[in-house]
Amino acid sequence: MNRIFNLYKSAYSGLSPASWWLSLVMLINRSGTMVSPFITLYLTETMHFTIAKAGLVMSVYGLGAICGGVLGGRLTDKFGFYNIQISSLICGGVMFIVLGQMRGLPMICLCTFFLAVLNDAFRPANATAIAQYSKEDNRIRSYSLNRLAINLGWAIGGAIGGFIASHNYQLLFWIDGLTNIGAAILLRMVLSPSKNKQTPTHNTNAGKTNANEAIKDKIYLVFIFLTIIFGICFFQIFSTLPLFYHQELKLTPFFIGVVMSVNGLLIALFEMALVFTLEPKNKNILFISIGILFCGLSFVVFNLLPGRELLTIGAILLLTLGEMLSMPFMNSFWVSRTTAHNRGQYAGLFTAAWSIAQVTGPYAGSQVAQHLGFRTLWWIVGGISILAAVGFRWLGTVKK
Repeated sequence: MNRIFNLYKSAYSGLSPASWWLSLVMLINRSGTMVSPFITLYLTETMHFTIAKAGLVMSVYGLGAICGGVLGGRLTDKFGFYNIQISSLICGGVMFIVLGQMRGLPMICLCTFFLAVLNDAFRPANATAIAQYSKEDNRIRSYSLNRLAINLGWAIGGAIGGFIASHNYQLLFWIDGLTNIGAAILLRMVLSPSKNKQTPTHNTNAGKTNANEAIKDKIYLVFIFLTIIFGICFFQIFSTLPLFYHQELKLTPFFIGVVMSVNGLLIALFEMALVFTLEPKNKNILFISIGILFCGLSFVVFNLLPGRELLTIGAILLLTLGEMLSMPFMNSFWVSRTTAHNRGQYAGLFTAAWSIAQVTGPYAGSQVAQHLGFRTLWWIVGGISILAAVGFRWLGTVKK
């Protein structure tokens, strides 16, 4: 017991106070994320839109998220991560409230697009800030701490949001907006240049050359491509996988909800300790590749083994282990290719890669499942995962 206690104590030790504050800001921000999980229900039930129109709004949000990631990265390099985080949180908070007042489809689409741009502009700025506030020997743990805050925030926001949505959808927009603004206020109080010496007091990128632009880094573009195809596979967890549970395995909605919550709970409990144990081994690419293989296998097992409840639990455990191995160490790769003056654009492309996967993955998976069946989909996901794992292993052999 003492050994386990010391492991967890060490896993959370040594991180800078700024990293903890940044994660608290993220926790507050994500705890208020109540609109996104229920936007489709809001559009169809309250606004009486058709499913097709609701799908159009979500597509517009995806397009805005991609643009926001790229734009946010560029602006971060130009104006600094602190300014972009503050601006995106405040403006995004206001836009949440404005979106809740819109009634017509064109204005909802327009506001949704700008909301997505603002929300996702925050992500590369936030990723750049984590690199600034951490040291090389604890950087991966700093990103994992931020992931922990995101997962806890999503869990809290989803639970509270479900209760509020059952009474008043409009209230979701106000809470989402105000928590955004509240996170900005906390960020201003604890991490402004006047309050924290690690926050740059001015734009340190002025006059820097753009010779090392992320878009010109061919190795990094391969990394982005591999991230996208892995993300397309991974995001089946939020789209086709629950559908498969219900339609093919005949699992109850309650059991499906429990299984899905296991993923976030295990990440919150074990990821920091796992990263602390593996980080000193300096085999980041190997861990990424193994993690991706585990994620792919977690889908393929449904084609290989019989079962329902136990098989589902085993598969989600395998998927969660793969996620904990791959995603934290992916951050170490892109950060290793950056300098202080171009880190934002690298983070922006990384953010956009996940947005692209989140938009295309559920659609592509649903089309394959509908026309070719779930069995074919899981074989495709497994095959793509193998290709992605091999691709990442190749990146490990290429000189920087």
